[in-house]
Amino acid sequence: MSPATARRKRTGRARDALLGAVGVLVAFAVCEALSRSGMVRRAFLPPASEVLVRAVELGGDTAFLNGVAATLETWATGLALACALAIPLGLLLGSVPAAGQAARVLIEFLRPVPSVALIPLVSLLLGAGSETTIALVTYASIWPVLFNTVYGLGETDPLAKDTLRAFGFGRLAVLLRAGLPSAAPFIAAGVRIAAATALILAVASEILAGFGEGLGTFIAQAGMVTDGTRDVLAGVVWAGALGLVVNLALTAVERRLFPWAPEHRGSRI
Repeated sequence: MSPATARRKRTGRARDALLGAVGVLVAFAVCEALSRSGMVRRAFLPPASEVLVRAVELGGDTAFLNGVAATLETWATGLALACALAIPLGLLLGSVPAAGQAARVLIEFLRPVPSVALIPLVSLLLGAGSETTIALVTYASIWPVLFNTVYGLGETDPLAKDTLRAFGFGRLAVLLRAGLPSAAPFIAAGVRIAAATALILAVASEILAGFGEGLGTFIAQAGMVTDGTRDVLAGVVWAGALGLVVNLALTAVERRLFPWAPEHRGSRI
């Protein structure tokens, strides 16, 4: 990378960061003005500054941080299980056309079913513990990884596969030497998308359950308390911040591992 290119990328990243900060400040100012002016009752929308102060205070609350850790543990476990299931299955469906055709109807039947709709059924089967939340997170996260894996295999260079076959490599070797490297950037993108979905499901499941330990449980219980809106919004700020950090971390890992991927060429983020 030439010095001029590196300089342009640094300038682009700084500009994007500045624009992002401006967007946050505008949203903050609008919420603050709506509450302070009385256009929206404070019981429904406390001033953004008070919500932010409360969110900072929660950072020193051991019980709250234990709940956040429990949510992150559930999120990580569900996401890991989804990857462990979706990547091998995607490689199978993408490399064996007969298997892909046989599974298509079942996949298209299951994919539109929202995870939230499965909460009663999964709760009956697994109880009301963390196993239920992990199962729902896994179910919701499996689709982006699965479809990105299959799509990535479809983007494999035919010439590379034909060359390997010409040298006598079998189907598995062609898959591992040509298909998997080609699909890897797509799989990584699928994992990043699934990570956001998993966090949403982890928090939402805890909110709907309303008991136990977790960030969603904190939000649900705060919502049942008089004047608990500030705590609810402070919890939402934490959930949004966690999602932002996870997305930035996974994007950075993708850019470092797969700099040749089209979406990272000339990336400024």
